[in-house]
Order: sequence, then C-alpha cells, then structure tokens
Amino acid sequence: MNNKFDDWDDVKSKIIVLAEKNSPLLIKTVKLSAPVFCSKLLIRQPKLVRTELTFCIYLKLKYNTKEIAKFLNVSPKAIQNRKNRLRKKLNIASSLDLYQWFDSL
Repeated sequence: MNNKFDDWDDVKSKIIVLAEKNSPLLIKTVKLSAPVFCSKLLIRQPKLVRTELTFCIYLKLKYNTKEIAKFLNVSPKAIQNRKNRLRKKLNIASSLDLYQWFDSL
C-alpha cells in the first residue's frame, strides 16, 4: 500500500508555507511527510547537517537563488557558494542541473 506522504506533491503546499517562513518545523515536517526524499538524500550523504538539509529542501522546491537568499536572509552570492559546496558534498557533477538532480530524488 502506498503511503500518501511518500508522494512529494501531496505535501508540497504545506512544506512551501514552512519553507517561505524559514520555519524550524520545516525539516521535521519534510522527514515525516516525505520520508522517501529524506532517506534517498541521507543515503547519498549521511553527514548532511541541518542547514544543508534545509538548503536541499529549498532546491527540491525549485526556489531560485534570489528566493532562497531572501528566505535565509543572506546574499545571493552566499547561496551560489552553498550550491557549489553542496554539489561537492553530494558528488553532483557540474554538468548536471542541480534542480533536475533534486527532482529525480
């Protein structure tokens, strides 16, 4: 039986509200509501810290650099740097589109 929470689209609107508020409940809600996404991500890199996991959620939600910068109250350049560090940590080739990579999880 398929758990409805395993489908990202079913919980996306709830998560978007938390993401746009940069809510501390974001990670907990994603872990409970979209466990497949979290488990695939943590299998790929079990040492992701909380801020990196939050950042991955923003990328999964397809927020652009400026939007993420606004939510996290940092500069767009800082977001670009985070993207580069995350690519390295998750071993994602620079030739791959980061948003497509997260979409495939």
